[in-house]
Amino acid sequence: MTTPRPALLIAGHGTRDDGGAEAFREFVRELGRRHPELPVAGGFIELSAPPIGDAVAELVERGVTRFAAVPLMLVSAGHAKGDIPAALKREKERHPGISYTYGRPLGPHPALLTVLERRLEEALAALEDFDGDRSEVTVLLVGRGSTDPDANAEVLKAARLLWEGRGYAGVETAFVSLAAPDVPSGLDRCVRLGARRIVVLPYFLFTGILPERVVRQTREWAAAHPETEVASADVVGPTEELLDLVMERYQEAVRGDLRMNCDSCVYRVALPGFEDKVGAPQQPHFHPDDDGHGGHGHHHGHGSHAHAH
Repeated sequence: MTTPRPALLIAGHGTRDDGGAEAFREFVRELGRRHPELPVAGGFIELSAPPIGDAVAELVERGVTRFAAVPLMLVSAGHAKGDIPAALKREKERHPGISYTYGRPLGPHPALLTVLERRLEEALAALEDFDGDRSEVTVLLVGRGSTDPDANAEVLKAARLLWEGRGYAGVETAFVSLAAPDVPSGLDRCVRLGARRIVVLPYFLFTGILPERVVRQTREWAAAHPETEVASADVVGPTEELLDLVMERYQEAVRGDLRMNCDSCVYRVALPGFEDKVGAPQQPHFHPDDDGHGGHGHHHGHGSHAHAH
């Protein structure tokens, strides 16, 4: 008798926007349709129905005793680090017969960077005079914003990865709440850096109160700065890439294979402009800026990583 695969529990932020909450619920339903062999349920930490406790109860009623929980979130902030683990612990106390593993947030991942690039191209295509020259385009990637500096730093990492190899003039960052710079300040910074054409790109999965605020603030800033061309890109949305990535995170959690920093590793993934590095063997190496040990066999700590991919 084969042991059934663990079920999949999707954990979401929650939003006061009905359209955003329904987009999450439809995304969960679509995952269930695509994987009929797998019980799939989803719930929210706050603000929206169903709560995560109802989603766990639904799985238990379907006979599930093991599940993998995947946070449908782009960065690891308070919800992913604290609220979801606490909620899962509470549900295990309510349902003593269950066991679970916990996956990691989604970004930054090459598949998501591909979608972000597509959203940028769609916004640029709507401009009448865009001739395809990305070197004239500055991108402002706008994250949710957090009191957790690590979460905010992940948005900057996504911005840097989006910039690398794609030919944009630059990719700057801003936040819509809880962290600086805010959207108007981020746009001001782009202009001070010489930007003439800016695309504001929301780093959000689905529509909601905060992405709509990004659009509104962008429109207000553009009206006050008619000399600068500004366009707004769309959110990521329920794309094929996102559906596949959630299943990738599920498989990682089931296998216990929670890689820390391999999604964007140039030795594993063909990033634009770095394709030749995929699969390259790794050797200890000397950094010319290291002090005093010029190539005499003395290697410092991070120079000896094997990148065991």
